[in-house]
Amino acid sequence: MKNILTNGLVAVLFLLGTLNAAHAEEFSATVIVVIDGDTVLVLRGNTQIKVRLAEIDAPEKAQAFGDKSKQSLAELVLHKQVHVESQAVDVYGRLVALIKVGELNVNHEQVLRGMAWASSRSSRSGTLLALQNDAMNAKRGLWAQTDPMLPKEWRKAHATPRQQNIVQNDLCGSKRYCSQMNSCEEANFYLSHCNVQSLDKNRNGVPCENLCPAKK
Repeated sequence: MKNILTNGLVAVLFLLGTLNAAHAEEFSATVIVVIDGDTVLVLRGNTQIKVRLAEIDAPEKAQAFGDKSKQSLAELVLHKQVHVESQAVDVYGRLVALIKVGELNVNHEQVLRGMAWASSRSSRSGTLLALQNDAMNAKRGLWAQTDPMLPKEWRKAHATPRQQNIVQNDLCGSKRYCSQMNSCEEANFYLSHCNVQSLDKNRNGVPCENLCPAKK
């Protein structure tokens, strides 16, 4: 049993080391699967890597416009070579990254098409919010709806008690302070999914402002 536990720990450490090595790295890969409107599986050499598009949040697959968002992303990247600019590794082990096809910024394009929201921690330059406003004004994609629901709100509304417990117990862990956060993505997860209010001391909805500066 000790050997099994030791081997398992080694495997986990190896995986974490591989993911951390990918952090802040740029590389080319081929998109082999589009999972949903903001997540893809890419093939880099012989290695498959799950990539979460940074700074955007697409509708869940079972949510309104979920399928259309997925189809839009597939149209943009499926079976194409993409340039991946990694930023972080999230709590699910996915590489969080910007993806480009040639000069096209795919993350931005999904927002411009109305197929994803600019996330609450998005582009400090305001570029994504400007693209989102353009889509809203034109009533493109999900903005054609009267009152589109943010994915995080939809997940909360449709989570079973068991799923809520899994999030709380298996993913939330024991982190409670900004000094323990490795990225803005992680800080937002702990605030929105784990309700760690100590990360948002001034109660403005933005956790750990050294990692996620409040919008002006």
